[in-house]
Amino acid sequence: MNLSKFLTVFSVAGLILTSCSSDDDAPAPVSEEEVITTMEVTLTDGTDTVTLRFFDADGADGPTEPTGTASGPLKASTTYTGSISILNETEDPAENVNEEIEEEADEHQFFYVTDDLGISTAYTDKESDYENASGVQFTSENPVGLTFSLTTTATTGDGMLRFVLRHEPTKDAAGVSGGDITNAGGDPDIDWTFDISVE
Repeated sequence: MNLSKFLTVFSVAGLILTSCSSDDDAPAPVSEEEVITTMEVTLTDGTDTVTLRFFDADGADGPTEPTGTASGPLKASTTYTGSISILNETEDPAENVNEEIEEEADEHQFFYVTDDLGISTAYTDKESDYENASGVQFTSENPVGLTFSLTTTATTGDGMLRFVLRHEPTKDAAGVSGGDITNAGGDPDIDWTFDISVE
C-alpha cells in the first residue's frame, strides 16, 4: 500500500472513530424547575378552616399578575394544623407538584415568615417521611414543610404571613432546620406574602 492510500484509509478510520465517540461526555440531565400556578394553604383548628390561596395563571414571570386571598380571619390564642398543596394548573388535569417535592424532599424546604402578630410555626414533617422516585425512603430528619402547625397568641389585628419554597437550600446552615430563612440560600420556587387578620 502506498503512502497516499495509507493516509486516505487512516483519515476515514479517524472520521468513523470520531463519529462513534462515547456518550460519556454528554452532560448530565438537569432537573427542571417546577411550574407552579397554585398554592393552597389549609389551616384547621378542628372546627374551623381557613384557606390561603395563591394563584398565578401562567406560572411564571408572565403578563398575568398573581393573586393571593384568605378565606377568613384566624382566631386568637389558637393552634392550627397546616398543610400545603402545590399545583401546576397549566396541565390538564392539574399536576400535583407535591409529589415531586416529596420525591426530592432533600432538595426542598418551606419557610413561614411572620411579622409582629405573635404567630409561631413549627414543622410537622421531615425528609424521612417521604420516598424518592425510586421508592427509597429518605433517612434525614431535616424538615420539608408540607405540613406544619401554626399558633396565634392573644394579639389581634392585621398582618402578613409569607410562604417561601426554596429549591436546594443549605439545610445544615445555622437556623435553617428551625425555619430561619436567613442562611437558607437556594432558589425560590414560590414566594408569596398573604394579608391576614387575627380576631
